[in-house]
Amino acid sequence: MNRFSPMNVLRGIRPLVAAALWLPIALSASATNPAEPSAEKRAETGTPRPIPLRGEFISRDTFANPHAHIPAQCYIETGHGTQSACLFCHTNGVAALKLGNNNPQAGANPNIGNLQADYAFGVVDYPFVVNSSINPWINTLKPEVLRTAVSALGEHPDDWDMQSYIRQDNWQAAFAQRPGSVKDWDPKVASPFRLFPGLNPADLPADDDGFVRTTRPADGFFKDARGHITGWRAINFMPYGIFTPLAGSVSGIYIRLPAQYMMDEENRFDIAVYKANLDRVERNIQDRLAAGETHYVGAAKTVAIVRGQYPLGTEFAHPLHYVDVRADGHDPAVSRFPGSRAQRVKEIRWMIKSRVWYPEEFGQGLKEETAPVYANRKEGWIENGTGWMLGGWIEDASGALRPQRPDELVQCVGCHSGNVRQSDIGQYPVFTSGTGNTIDSTWSLPRKLPGAAGWQEMNYLGYQANPKATADGTPGHLTTPEPVNRGFNQGEFRVFLDHVVGASLYGDMPETIERYLAAEITQAHGYSAVWPDLTTLVDRLTGPTHTQADKGRVTDQASPPETASDIPGTIERAQRQRLDLIREFTARGAYLDAQGCIRPELFLPTETQALAAARRYREVVVTQRYVYGKDVFPETPLALRYFRDPKEGFPHQDGRPYHPGDIITDRPINTKPGDFSYGMGITPTLIDTDKPFAQGGDFVGDYVPLLKP
Repeated sequence: MNRFSPMNVLRGIRPLVAAALWLPIALSASATNPAEPSAEKRAETGTPRPIPLRGEFISRDTFANPHAHIPAQCYIETGHGTQSACLFCHTNGVAALKLGNNNPQAGANPNIGNLQADYAFGVVDYPFVVNSSINPWINTLKPEVLRTAVSALGEHPDDWDMQSYIRQDNWQAAFAQRPGSVKDWDPKVASPFRLFPGLNPADLPADDDGFVRTTRPADGFFKDARGHITGWRAINFMPYGIFTPLAGSVSGIYIRLPAQYMMDEENRFDIAVYKANLDRVERNIQDRLAAGETHYVGAAKTVAIVRGQYPLGTEFAHPLHYVDVRADGHDPAVSRFPGSRAQRVKEIRWMIKSRVWYPEEFGQGLKEETAPVYANRKEGWIENGTGWMLGGWIEDASGALRPQRPDELVQCVGCHSGNVRQSDIGQYPVFTSGTGNTIDSTWSLPRKLPGAAGWQEMNYLGYQANPKATADGTPGHLTTPEPVNRGFNQGEFRVFLDHVVGASLYGDMPETIERYLAAEITQAHGYSAVWPDLTTLVDRLTGPTHTQADKGRVTDQASPPETASDIPGTIERAQRQRLDLIREFTARGAYLDAQGCIRPELFLPTETQALAAARRYREVVVTQRYVYGKDVFPETPLALRYFRDPKEGFPHQDGRPYHPGDIITDRPINTKPGDFSYGMGITPTLIDTDKPFAQGGDFVGDYVPLLKP
């Protein structure tokens, strides 16, 4: 993920904290606030002088986690090459289409390498900074350390009433602190909530056409037959393996274009024109524009559509909710939001397209990931280097929202960025990062559900709660059939299962899924073998590491090894068998119900699971240890433990050997000064780039996150 910069190598030093500089924003006239009053007019009315957005360059060496742009998921093992979550981020596919991405990461750019094949984390300034092949995500890696920090505060998580906690609304109180008009993306008033998105949660949920309407005329741009249009429209998309009910966090996503895109050619507001422009934005991002559709319509008819990019001034608002399995939008006392989205939010995130970015200008360049961040310490925003400003507000220790610090915002740039053009680097290089799968730094609109179903509140494939479900039972079901990936011509969830063999990008399988698969995948049901219980197998070979509800169950067919050296081989055989069986399972369509919807047992947590996950996350909240990871498991995930055969193994960076079952805290790097890859990680992932899918291969170099319309 980190890349080397000849500029920094020649310079030999990294720019340190620079003096405060003006933020380089170049929004079109349609995207800016109304004209500022003159000095004389301000004097007459007492209007304060607008305060410009101003950030500073901050060296990431000063952060406790300077490499937070590399997510914790990137440090997992791949199950001897049988579990590849890597392909869903590190792909050549989007860049090959020249669709708003210049960041191929599966071997198409030799300067970056193949991040599916190697743990190629690198640091230009090594050995003067901690290298990024040391896993910094302690909350995820060693949850017992987090529990110790919680205990030191005198907190007792078992006493927390998590159901009451997640049903409290902390968004409205934060929104109330936002100054100025909600129609202005920047009210130009100094405040920790200055750039908090102008989306009033009191106006939610959105109407059934996705538009957020309000009863307050001053908060709308214009009025249609149903109410005052705020400009925001909800997006309902196929969730990734990161923000899902089983992963413990669920999203809402809203988009707003500048007022120009809401008006006809006579500058009259018109919802039909706004719908048409949103439709063109969607089809541009999804590579579905028809021949001749080169411009937007109405008052924006002179604005050219740039392939794979949003128009200047586009905003996204992203509330990240706790999971409440009773929440499906039907009972306001539980939550007014659908899709298991609790009333309480973990974060409010926001983006605005603030300046142009031409990805083709960079070509096969080197990413400047050791540059300082350009951010504001009090207002909760950071620049991503490729045309977007990102903002974030997160829970303080009491659960109220506060602006995120620059060291916390670095995590946002890790997923929402790309390669900056050379002409923008100048004296102070622009910090960029990103993945190969985003389109103009975004994840949601590319995966929007087709047609009207995609212009709704994010409902997690039409989740409907079962009011009669027990705390440990399946909490409900899905009503939206599985979307189909356009490139694979297969269900998107099937593609995920076939390659990750897990419930999330960590490659983990919660106990409820393990039980379900063990009951379904049996020889009595016609499968080639029974489903191997990997957790029980590992516990039997290396000693218990997980608390299980049914410790006596052992369904694997492998024999106990005679020596410790046999442990990796025994586990690898079980992992390969799991890969083969999950593909038998999906090929039968057994992961779907009779209506073509994903089986809830594979997608939803029980209420007990959801509340336990919320309790673990609240441990991060009360300690404010976000820079050490937001994903907390009951114990260290198996994918972060060492089970390699000696011929494929690796030691610690200090030469100490790993033993079966050890937690992987670091991987080797190139320590030869003068080498181009000095300081870079050199450990193979064990994903075989040449092995075909039919033979158990897990490499996909051209994944594209687009669905069939």
